[in-house]
Amino acid sequence: MMIKKMMITKKSTLAFSLLASVLILTSCKKEKGVENITDPPAGIEDKMKDSVLLYSQDVYLWNTQIPSGFNPETYADPDKIMTAIRAYSQEPGFSQPVDRWSFAVKQTEWDDISAGVTQDFGLSVFFYADGDLRVKSVERQSPAAKAGIRRGWRITKLNGNANITNGNTDFIVQQVFSNSSTLFTFQKPDGSTADIQLNAATYQENPIFLDTVYSGAGKKTGYLVFNSFLGDTARIYNEFQRIFNRFSQEAVTDVIVDLRYNGGGYVTVQSKLANYLVPAAGNGNLMMKQEFNNNNKQFNSNTNFNKVGSLNISRVFFIVSNNTASASELLINNLKPYMDVKLVGPSNTYGKPVGYFPIPVSDWYIFPVSFRTTNKNGEGNYYNGIPLDKQVGDGLNKDWGDRDEAALASILKYINSGSFSVAGEVPGIAARTYKNAEVIESNTILNRSFKGSIDPSVMPRYEASQGL
Repeated sequence: MMIKKMMITKKSTLAFSLLASVLILTSCKKEKGVENITDPPAGIEDKMKDSVLLYSQDVYLWNTQIPSGFNPETYADPDKIMTAIRAYSQEPGFSQPVDRWSFAVKQTEWDDISAGVTQDFGLSVFFYADGDLRVKSVERQSPAAKAGIRRGWRITKLNGNANITNGNTDFIVQQVFSNSSTLFTFQKPDGSTADIQLNAATYQENPIFLDTVYSGAGKKTGYLVFNSFLGDTARIYNEFQRIFNRFSQEAVTDVIVDLRYNGGGYVTVQSKLANYLVPAAGNGNLMMKQEFNNNNKQFNSNTNFNKVGSLNISRVFFIVSNNTASASELLINNLKPYMDVKLVGPSNTYGKPVGYFPIPVSDWYIFPVSFRTTNKNGEGNYYNGIPLDKQVGDGLNKDWGDRDEAALASILKYINSGSFSVAGEVPGIAARTYKNAEVIESNTILNRSFKGSIDPSVMPRYEASQGL
């Protein structure tokens, strides 16, 4: 009982602190005839930082590891606090802290991210080799998509500058990701060139890049390129229904889900996709367990499969990379006990078997890692990523759905012949060089994709339990 009282006292204090912060910050708004106050009253920022720590001490998965002397007021903002708290996440069997994800973001920015709304050119890039910068993906509805730019095109100049090399990455990042307007010079697969001026614009991302059906050796294979579990969930669910109805009508026997750049998103969207893919025999059985720390055991939950649609397959292939994270990995892990799951790509998945939910603090959301997930067999803790069944390069010189794209070609060969492509049989970034390419991306050409499993349904229950 004493522990419970202490928790209630702590949360009551926290609620009061937050309320006071909101009231005082609100009172700083400019009114007619009153001079605008640009700086917050002394101590308000510190109260907000203290609130960030109090929440973390309650919900952080490894909360007992946060030292009693941790002082949040020494950090510049909530995101810096979250980054510092990551250091207190030791797990048995791992020599270093495992948390790479706890973060904080301004609420307005998160509202756009979670809704899939962004303002940029709508393309991401990747070094195929030093001096050979390729378009990795193009967001549908973006300026790049409307200009007809495709995955696999080579960028030879940016605003007339032909120095497209590893040594000039700061310039490349500025031109591709930060400018409001940039002149791109592309080399297309047929060898022709095109100068295209792109202007940044606001658009809503559509995470479904492609869906199609392939025929071969008397079999039909469905292919889905799915780039994020964030966005307009109603639209995503409608697209799932259309795609899997088509797969069923065309008597698809195998499905390939391309998650190579999918950094995760909503757990609920993962569940919906899993329910389309799971065999009928899995209906009603355990999909996953969510487990919180000892302070929040009441939120521990089991989720069962609720089969959707008539597609009934026994095998699914996933194309993955080290950008395949969180909700993407959750989908793979949840299906493994029920069907033959095979992973193909340049590298193991990212390694994030944990998730979080948004907690509002002033005008920020904080995301301390708060739960872990396991499948029916109790499997989880894949902090080093989920291993591949076949390592194959990322065919960046080919567009989505091209049968000759390295990873896709390897799987189609397996489906039709029973063996994956051998090294050198299909084009693409060699698996052995992929690590160099991904280091280039993560350190310089910025891996801009979100990595996370978000369960927003937890926050209302959490607030209710604490009387907030």
